[in-house]
Amino acid sequence: MSSARRIAHIDMDAFFASVELLSYPELRGQPVVVGGRNAVVSRDDAGQARFARLKEYAGRGVVTTSTYEARALGVFSGMGLMKSAALAPDAILLPANFEAYRHYSRLFKSAVASIAPHIEDRGIDEIYVDLTEIDEDTLTLARRIKARVLEATGLTCSIGITENKLLSKICSDLQKPDGITILAKEDIQTRIWPLAAKKINGIGPKANLKLESLNINTIGQLAAAPLELLIAHFGRSTGTWMNRAAHGIDDRPVVTWSEPKSISRESTFERDLHVKTDRTVLTEIFTNLCMRLAGDLLRKGYGCRTIGIKLKFADFQVVTRDITLKNDIHTGEAIRKVAGECLKRVELSQKIRLLGVRASGLSPLSQESSQKNAEQAQLPF
Repeated sequence: MSSARRIAHIDMDAFFASVELLSYPELRGQPVVVGGRNAVVSRDDAGQARFARLKEYAGRGVVTTSTYEARALGVFSGMGLMKSAALAPDAILLPANFEAYRHYSRLFKSAVASIAPHIEDRGIDEIYVDLTEIDEDTLTLARRIKARVLEATGLTCSIGITENKLLSKICSDLQKPDGITILAKEDIQTRIWPLAAKKINGIGPKANLKLESLNINTIGQLAAAPLELLIAHFGRSTGTWMNRAAHGIDDRPVVTWSEPKSISRESTFERDLHVKTDRTVLTEIFTNLCMRLAGDLLRKGYGCRTIGIKLKFADFQVVTRDITLKNDIHTGEAIRKVAGECLKRVELSQKIRLLGVRASGLSPLSQESSQKNAEQAQLPF
């Protein structure tokens, strides 16, 4: 890996919520949550906007995004709205406006491309940019990119600039909102190692729990852990990757074009679950997988035509089923309904050790058919 590389990760600040605040500037500085189809902004006779409160919501929707003020109260994307209402009952609830988000996403990426065209698109609100060939001081360049994005969108972004994608992804989050973090290789020990291990993109909740059980809580502790220990607990591929990541090593190039074939979410249970005796637990896991898959699709800007499920039973037999639709879908409710139909095609007589949901037949969201009236699924468990 050449130390001459300059890779930026640019992440829009609370993107969906920030777009909404362009329409409702009077809500700036307040806890605002975006999500739920039933959220409505009404106006009184004088034309004043009347906003719904989170405590007024009833349903099974999830948080699409939230302002930093709402996050300070514990409300984050992917949480159930009913659960969020217990944490921030008086937070403003706004409906999602995906057409507006796609519009501002295009403006954001075009603004960056006008300065630095070597871009890897990572979703509706984040990109990697290779700045290596641009002959300009790094801080000056970062400020110029941020100013161009603000001029084009009225929105702020945060930028991390390092020698690789892994470190830049971490750094873009260090000074949010509206921040710039530039990290040299010699700064890894002082600025990266004190951070929680889960700050490394790719270390999810389950891996983090296993690391904590090994008394590995920070990136520095992960870097100091014997490679043999990591391989023993995570396998050779993942263990080796964790060791390299903790030392800030990442050789991946910025890829300017990559079309995913499918997106999936799955969960392996700590104990095998039975359809009848563990029905409530399985239903919650199933719904959560569908909602998280919907969030993945939205962030990456895709709808899907095919939904599939994967089950691994106690005897390690793996069964898959899928359904292809006439129109694209992307909402959690619609995905859950179709995945539920897939489950009805499986004989659920054994205990289950893994459950997964997959979306394929992807196409950009701008081409999708509306699925706003998807009915709630009738689950087999």
